[in-house]
Amino acid sequence: MKTEVIQVDRQGDSGDAIRRAVEVLRGGGTVAFPTETVYGVGVSVAAPGAIAKLRTLKQRPADKAFTVHIGDRDTALSLVPESSPLAKRLMRKAWPGPVTLVLDAQDAAAGVAPLEEGAHDAIYYNGTIGLRYPDDDIAASLLREVGAPVVAASANPAGKPPPRDAKGVLRALDGKTDLLLDGGETRYTQASTIVRVCGNKYELIREGIYDARTIERLATVRVLFVCTGNTCRSPMAQGLAAKALAEKLDCGVEELAKHGVVVASAGTSGGFGGASEHAVKVMRNRDIDISGHSSTALTADSLSQADYIFAMTRSHLDAIVSIMKGHETPATLLVEGEDVFDPIGGSEDDYERCARVIEVGVRARLEEIEL
Repeated sequence: MKTEVIQVDRQGDSGDAIRRAVEVLRGGGTVAFPTETVYGVGVSVAAPGAIAKLRTLKQRPADKAFTVHIGDRDTALSLVPESSPLAKRLMRKAWPGPVTLVLDAQDAAAGVAPLEEGAHDAIYYNGTIGLRYPDDDIAASLLREVGAPVVAASANPAGKPPPRDAKGVLRALDGKTDLLLDGGETRYTQASTIVRVCGNKYELIREGIYDARTIERLATVRVLFVCTGNTCRSPMAQGLAAKALAEKLDCGVEELAKHGVVVASAGTSGGFGGASEHAVKVMRNRDIDISGHSSTALTADSLSQADYIFAMTRSHLDAIVSIMKGHETPATLLVEGEDVFDPIGGSEDDYERCARVIEVGVRARLEEIEL
């Protein structure tokens, strides 16, 4: 039997190719497909006999689980309904992308049924599950359409290098896999990064496309406050939030980064000067030092990295939406349904009144932050 090969036009309509691949998977066949790293070969866990076929092809023992490949985040949450805040954060920030997450899933297997005998063992292993959401349109479309979990591994025999193009797949698996979706050469030359997440701690199992520094950045909780000039309202909010979070974590403000938390602020017209004199004084009265603050301009990069974004006014929200150019953002008003007035040019009493409003807003919003 020769492997059926379908070339997929990434610039055109791939619907027929995806439908054919779905048909093969649902029928218990194996399909090789591109990801952004290497080509994978997978089967549907709902198809009788498919997992045994994949184990034979990969020469993988029965006591070793496969990575579940998914085409959206909702599937991950259905497979691991009790995901930790850190796991959810990495799902949101690292996916789709070249990161495999190994997550705790002690009781999750009971929620995935009905499946053939042995399917749960192919998904869950020692109370864990490995999940991968490829940043590849062909792979993601295929994985979404199957309607059941797809387990997959690199499209090569054990001990051989994983292929980065269709020719490499055929050299290794021609006649051994039922179908190959030829999407051209893969984007990267390295394998995916593997991260083991246990509660709210993680361990880097394998460094791949993303290095340790990148994973640390993705795992960090980033809270961003936005105003206009970044000289009074947002620096005061930053100082108040940093103090409250440090108290919650029982650490000093200067130790927040070590605990995986970064609190920052920026202005839609920021980038000039430091915190205003009155802002420094009213914060000092609360044992918060913002005297070393430097005004920072709001950028798309700072917005895209933030897990929580709290704006002082509706006009700031509009500016955030404009900067992000239609990309999804977690931005919301600091005080629900209300603009925080700008005290600039006012008296110290005006700054004090503003600080009280911000204080109430920060206290309420911090209840929403998952650490």
